[in-house]
Amino acid sequence: MRERLQALQEEASSAIASADDLDQLRELKVKYLGKKGELTAVLRGMGSLSPEERPVIGGLANEIRGKLESLIAEKEEALEEAALETRLQEEKIDITLPGVPRVAGSIHPLNLIIEQIEDIFVGMGFEVAEGTEVEVDYYNFEALNIPKDHPARDMQDSFYITPEILLRTHTSPVQVRTLEAKEGYVPVRIICPGKVYRRDDDDATHSHQFTQIEGLVVDRGVSMSELNGVLLSFIEKIFGEGTEMRLRPSYFPFTEPSVEVDIYHPEKGWVEILGAGMVHPRVLEKAGYNPERYTGFAFGMGVERIAMLKYDIDDIRHFYNNDLRFLRQFRSV
Repeated sequence: MRERLQALQEEASSAIASADDLDQLRELKVKYLGKKGELTAVLRGMGSLSPEERPVIGGLANEIRGKLESLIAEKEEALEEAALETRLQEEKIDITLPGVPRVAGSIHPLNLIIEQIEDIFVGMGFEVAEGTEVEVDYYNFEALNIPKDHPARDMQDSFYITPEILLRTHTSPVQVRTLEAKEGYVPVRIICPGKVYRRDDDDATHSHQFTQIEGLVVDRGVSMSELNGVLLSFIEKIFGEGTEMRLRPSYFPFTEPSVEVDIYHPEKGWVEILGAGMVHPRVLEKAGYNPERYTGFAFGMGVERIAMLKYDIDDIRHFYNNDLRFLRQFRSV
């Protein structure tokens, strides 16, 4: 048995030294030192040895196992170093080559306008409120004084998911939900930015998806003159000092009285930019406010329209086409 162990050592040592890669080395380790390996197979024959020979052969076997494990560890380290060196040579970087420039992105023009509008109104004491884009019919219409048979629903052809669930047509549901959450407490002073959806044919001035920002103020003694002052302050800050504003009578189911707000553009003349009005008493009452005690005003604007006027853009579709030539113009804005 001693001869068999020594022959096994020589054979294994030679095979380990000749191993070309780590996978081959692992196979040799299993072959010679594994539970079903050749060294174990030899040791199974120790039962036929005399009591005097067993400790001698056992000691020799352990010595051979130790030597083979040491050889395998040394070979493994050498193969790993060789593999690393090969990899480093293959992945070598030529530092004399010119670098690849990384072009930094910029904020989308619509987000620029949203941030500017938010900053203006936050500076006037407003809070920013947000809501879900998928809404129930009650909050999108009924709570805003637009019952199911109301003709005003024809003004907002909607994307319905079920008979009672739809993609919101305006951000007004955020106002109603905020009023309900306040549980009759005042003041309420919020703006609500977000995407809205209406069934519309896309062209230079219309889109089935666009961005809206609405505002709401509810408190004691809120008046139309306060609405006028807030809107004029906003318009001068977004379009510049001295920008002329006018209010025209209009109709919205959720405000009474209602107005359209125009600004004077040097080249286009009077241009409508938003709608506004005093919150309808029924809207306040449905949200849990006593309209005899509290009043409020609301307004709503399309962010795309503001951006098109501010940056002199002639086609709303530019905002959604991801054309880098268009977007790069706003890096320094």
